[in-house]
Amino acid sequence: MTAAPRGPLPTGERALAALPALIGLAVTAVLAAVSGRYGYDRDEFYYLASGRHPAFGYLDQPPLTPLVARAEYELFGDSVLALRLAPSLATGLTVLVTALIAKELGGGLGARALAAGAVAVGAFPIGTGHMLSTSTFDLLAWTVLSWLLVRALRDGGRVWLAAGAVAGLAGENKALVAALLAAVAAGVLTVGPRTVFRDRWLWFGVLLAVALWAPNLAWQALHGWPQLSMATQIATIGNGGSEPRWLFPVFQLLLIGLPLVPVWLAGLWALVRDPALHRARAFAVAYGLLFVALLAVGGKPYYLAGMYPVLLAAGAEPTLRWVRQGGLGPRSDGRPWALGGALAVTGAVTAVLMLPLVPARLLPGSPIVAVSPIAGDTVGWPEYLDTVSAVYRSLPADERAGAVVLTRNYGEAGAVDLFRRRLDLPPAYSGHNSYADWGPPPESAGPVVAVGFDAAVLRQWFGTVELAARLDNGIGLATLEQGQPVWVCADRLAPWSAIWPQLRRIS
Repeated sequence: MTAAPRGPLPTGERALAALPALIGLAVTAVLAAVSGRYGYDRDEFYYLASGRHPAFGYLDQPPLTPLVARAEYELFGDSVLALRLAPSLATGLTVLVTALIAKELGGGLGARALAAGAVAVGAFPIGTGHMLSTSTFDLLAWTVLSWLLVRALRDGGRVWLAAGAVAGLAGENKALVAALLAAVAAGVLTVGPRTVFRDRWLWFGVLLAVALWAPNLAWQALHGWPQLSMATQIATIGNGGSEPRWLFPVFQLLLIGLPLVPVWLAGLWALVRDPALHRARAFAVAYGLLFVALLAVGGKPYYLAGMYPVLLAAGAEPTLRWVRQGGLGPRSDGRPWALGGALAVTGAVTAVLMLPLVPARLLPGSPIVAVSPIAGDTVGWPEYLDTVSAVYRSLPADERAGAVVLTRNYGEAGAVDLFRRRLDLPPAYSGHNSYADWGPPPESAGPVVAVGFDAAVLRQWFGTVELAARLDNGIGLATLEQGQPVWVCADRLAPWSAIWPQLRRIS
């Protein structure tokens, strides 16, 4: 599947060989340059809060991304630009490793550049690379693991150790990597090469993966496997990233971009039919199995995103052959222009919809928030916090010392906790996901500034519930926070130990 060794490359070919690395650097630079144009995402507040409560696991995630958030905060403070440096780098590496997969699958210099370029303009890689997220590192992990598995299925030996190390670390970021491993293993059993199961290095790699993943697995076991409850909730009730099942296939056409669908479809076909790729054929089976399984269990559409780098890598060389068949230069039938146009259109659409290029004041009424809700989740937080701070400061001076903030979701609580010293706010508490494990407030807590609750809910627990303000981002953009009430609650009717179980919720 790899090309034979060659001597020094001519100047033009050296430039082409360097193109994937340059594309990766450009992606990292662009993501870093625009990372501060809006603000934090609600999940980023949550990762930062989780990092301040270090553990081997959390109700809804393993510990790696919160540890990254904690490290970046300790190094750079509460800078959104610094927080997003790691995802910017991870996305650039994903671009580069995709080109390495193309190389392992026999792709020439042009195919490697095309594979890198296709990922670099892809909607999901750029959208998730714009912010700190478990999905950003998960995409990189699946891509690196695919590269190593392609090599290991061909060559065997100690490459399995590297694959095991990546798999174990990936498990400390997101358990979804287990689905990839299971699907590829099923593909190998189905279409080969089955001889790899006799390679002792494969089993050493498995042991290494389990050892690296063991801390989070042990935490999950000791806490009753809460991530299984979370997965069930997503499949049956849904959350912010869930979509109706019938949209799952449609979203697969959009994760990279509609104009580039023929490239990864060509890769899927090549993995199935090309004899030269027979040792990587398991990836075609894996894609089919994951597609069916995720559709059946109600998985989020982007759970399959990690398969597209390997499909694009496999499809790059067939796509270039198709372009060459149409001729180059003046006698071209337009195929080079079609490919270039597909990349350009995908890149332009991705930039407008997935990056914070449009001024925030223009977001209301635009299709951007409908396509990418993250845009809405990253504006308005300074205004929301100013409102909460004003309500808190309106309390009598002798009551402020014991006051606490109680929020409906972890984003609101995380925002308060991140900036509370700067704004002189009390600590925040929430029953949402792992925030519930960090509460309840002390029994001595005085007035409660409650954010986002219905009055009827609060009156179950407090004798006095008064509306003090409503959150307003100042631009009229409909978000989860926009228009939410801020209450001042007093005269608690029950101890926090009795109230807290009623506040717990997962989503």
